[in-house]
Amino acid sequence: MPVTSRRTDVAVIGLGAVGAAILYQLARRGVRVLGLDRFSPPHTQGSSHGETRITREGVGEGEAYRPLVRESHRIWRDLEARTGEKLLTACGLVLIAPADGASLAHGRSDFVGRSAAAARAGGIAHEVIDAAELARRFPHFAGLRGGEQAYLEPGGGYVAPERCIAAQLRLAAAHGAEIRTDAPVRALRPEAAGVRVETDAGAVTADRVVVAAGAWLGPLLGPPFDALLTVNRQVLHWFPVDPGAPFPARAPAFIWIAPSPGVDFLYGFPPLPGEARVKLGTEQFVRPSRAEEARAADPAEAEAFYASHVAGRLAGVAPGAVASAACLYTVTPDRDFLIDDHPESDRILAVSACSGHGFKHSAGLGAALAERLVTGRSPVDLAPFGLARFR
Repeated sequence: MPVTSRRTDVAVIGLGAVGAAILYQLARRGVRVLGLDRFSPPHTQGSSHGETRITREGVGEGEAYRPLVRESHRIWRDLEARTGEKLLTACGLVLIAPADGASLAHGRSDFVGRSAAAARAGGIAHEVIDAAELARRFPHFAGLRGGEQAYLEPGGGYVAPERCIAAQLRLAAAHGAEIRTDAPVRALRPEAAGVRVETDAGAVTADRVVVAAGAWLGPLLGPPFDALLTVNRQVLHWFPVDPGAPFPARAPAFIWIAPSPGVDFLYGFPPLPGEARVKLGTEQFVRPSRAEEARAADPAEAEAFYASHVAGRLAGVAPGAVASAACLYTVTPDRDFLIDDHPESDRILAVSACSGHGFKHSAGLGAALAERLVTGRSPVDLAPFGLARFR
């Protein structure tokens, strides 16, 4: 489809989790904005699909994230009121890890302790319990060894990524945003009058460009981003739940960090309403990938995942995946976000809310960046995510 506008205030490249949020927030502020995506979002080619994404406000990754996730929760509730869509399900969140605090998650040790500290600092309702109490409340966690502790956040749970993206794109269009899909961006060329955005569907000049293209960000922008961002393919699986499985009526989403770092990491969700299957996944950071790598999951991957991560650990979850899907993590060396102007042009803003913990912050980040683009100031301190930390 041809790009109809030849001039715009802001062009947003990539309309996944963060791009859709920025587009919506700019449009509702009256900005003339163009959104571009190489596919037709929400889609299954990037990082923002698979029915559910965990959300939690006690963010053990660091204090800089807390205002983003809190604002995201507020925005999702507002979007629910505006659209009638169910976006955020507060089924609770359980984070399980060895009580000695030695295991790692997202590059941090003592993730239970860090999450509880963040919750205390933010006034977020939570508990920390031992393995015996965890087993009593949630008997489907069958693989507990007795040396675990757990962080429980009743207000945590999951969001629906495809519905969040679609709702923000619909509202952005209603506020006047121009959206062009199936329009890959081939080059960005800073000029005196702005930035020329070259696509397969034509070119447009924008005063500012936001690149939120996920796994395609590094190849599009080049140095230094291409050297700082690594793409890792991840595979999600849906397994059947046996009749009579010991899932409580209100089972939480969970993250289970076992003693072997990067080996026994397991996360999952309760059965969705009306379904008899559970979505489970792990994370791997040792096999780099490319944005264009095939998404198809081999059945052998599901068999190996079940044997390594599920068998003996989750009671009532049967082998034989009923579905699998691949997604992409774009990862920085320190597992934090990367948000900064391009070193060669302050008209180009790179946004990689990445490393496997980005979706829960996306709506709040979209609002913060829209405010920065409109007023020159962000209501949230984004300096911790800048390029300077890598120099």
